[in-house]
Amino acid sequence: MLEPSKPAAAEPRWLSADEQRAWRAYMDGHQRLMATLNRQLLRDCDLTFGEYRILVLLSEAPGHALRMSELADGVLSSRSRLTHQIRGMESRGLVRRSSCPRDGRGVLAQLTDTGLRTLRTAAPGHVEAVRRHFVDLLDPGELDTIHQVFTRVDGATAAPSA
Repeated sequence: MLEPSKPAAAEPRWLSADEQRAWRAYMDGHQRLMATLNRQLLRDCDLTFGEYRILVLLSEAPGHALRMSELADGVLSSRSRLTHQIRGMESRGLVRRSSCPRDGRGVLAQLTDTGLRTLRTAAPGHVEAVRRHFVDLLDPGELDTIHQVFTRVDGATAAPSA
């Protein structure tokens, strides 16, 4: 007995030379920029780029606190990875965790006074590095294009809401 034939797999839509050139320039530039910003934060403030992002989000939140699930979504991290990161930051006195007063089930991450001081110390050097290695290399039109492009990319790749 013959098996039914499987449909032929569609040929991938390979990147053109121009598309590949743009994609590789983005990948290389992004990786180098993130590594440069991470090194600057580690050298100057003993913070990783990920820890800095957490401190920024908490500093902008009402009461300097967010539910861990909201914080994970804000830093584009899994909940387990964020829990590990917060545990390390908690041991350094940058944040503290507590039960959510609204329902008692959720866990809040809250910025401590030490965390806020650390962020205030780190921010000027970080902003200068962002300017030197990104913002000041571009003109206003290019910055607007990057904003438009990555807003579109973010919308197309964001996980659907549950």
